[in-house]
Amino acid sequence: MPKILSESERSYIKERLMVEAKRCLMQYGIRKTTVDELVKRVNIPKGTFYLFYESKDRLIFDAILEFNDEVQTELLKEVSALNSTPDVETLTDIIYRLYQKLDDSFLPRLLQDGEMEFFMRTLPPELSKLHTLHDDNSVRLLLGKLPGMREERAEVFSAALRSVFLTVLYKNEIGKEVFDETLRILIRGIVLQLLEEDK
Repeated sequence: MPKILSESERSYIKERLMVEAKRCLMQYGIRKTTVDELVKRVNIPKGTFYLFYESKDRLIFDAILEFNDEVQTELLKEVSALNSTPDVETLTDIIYRLYQKLDDSFLPRLLQDGEMEFFMRTLPPELSKLHTLHDDNSVRLLLGKLPGMREERAEVFSAALRSVFLTVLYKNEIGKEVFDETLRILIRGIVLQLLEEDK
């Protein structure tokens, strides 16, 4: 009979699984991250893993969403802390810094290895759609912080910001020496159009 876990044990194990999933993604990528490796790192029996997640893929999906949430929460926090509607340069700086944080995470590795594309294709359609809706909702929250923004444009701006992130795939082709400046120009273009919306 499996051990009954207290609420604090459940919370601890869930948090540790999330932390170790992110570390494994950075170190091994999606395909080489295994349930065996995760349970070894968290020091739990393999059966206990399945009390929390029905599969490795679901844990990985949740780890990606959680990291995404952290970055988007930081963006909203910075924009909310401003005393007035940000100008183009200020908002560009904020978004650019967050893209640099994304670039230092496990996500570019997954994109460059083609693992993210494969992973998203193999996810149940409802989870894939949930990820896109999640991004769109975060952009809606950002737009809500900017006076006069039209909410129906959130989906387009969300897609534009995702597209900029995907340029990480082509960092070598773009040229590492000009990539950061190129990224900044692309973000600035989106911000110009975003702020133009409220005029």
